Amino acid sequence: MKKIEVDDELYRYIASHTQHIGESASDILRRMLKFTAGVVPAVPLGTSNSEPVVVEEKPVNVARQRVRAVRELLLSDEYAAQNRAVNRFMMVLSTLYQLDAKTFGEATESLYGRTRVYFAGNEQTLLANGNQTKPKHIPGTPYWVITNTNTERKCSMVGHIMQSMKFPAELIEKVCGTI
Repeated sequence: MKKIEVDDELYRYIASHTQHIGESASDILRRMLKFTAGVVPAVPLGTSNSEPVVVEEKPVNVARQRVRAVRELLLSDEYAAQNRAVNRFMMVLSTLYQLDAKTFGEATESLYGRTRVYFAGNEQTLLANGNQTKPKHIPGTPYWVITNTNTERKCSMVGHIMQSMKFPAELIEKVCGTI
């Protein structure tokens, strides 16, 4: 993967076209430019051939893409603008679900407290399994989560899910440090 530098104004413009949490800058540009993977629409310099050049597409490392998506979330203006831990917590959960819904679901099944259920498919289940749980729907998912926990517990939940999704320990620590 090549890296390019863009000025702040251009970065904000690209980021303003985000359609969902965790969408990478490459994905946004591909969509905006209507770029199809594997086909280079312009004729390379030094050739007179008017047909598009087909380039070999390399398999994308899914683990790298997921790490990049989480890092981009942490660097996003939207994430930085959140002034409450619960809002950052919800954004992280939403992003993790978007990256791997199956593993996210499996990880949440084993997450519960002594007297509380932390995740459920509906608000009523959470209300029935604890007092003062303050359930909230996780945007873009079928899940609800309790939010009346301290930041340490929120980090513990996120850490458990990220470990189940096999994220690197240093990234888990970084994410938890931002919540």
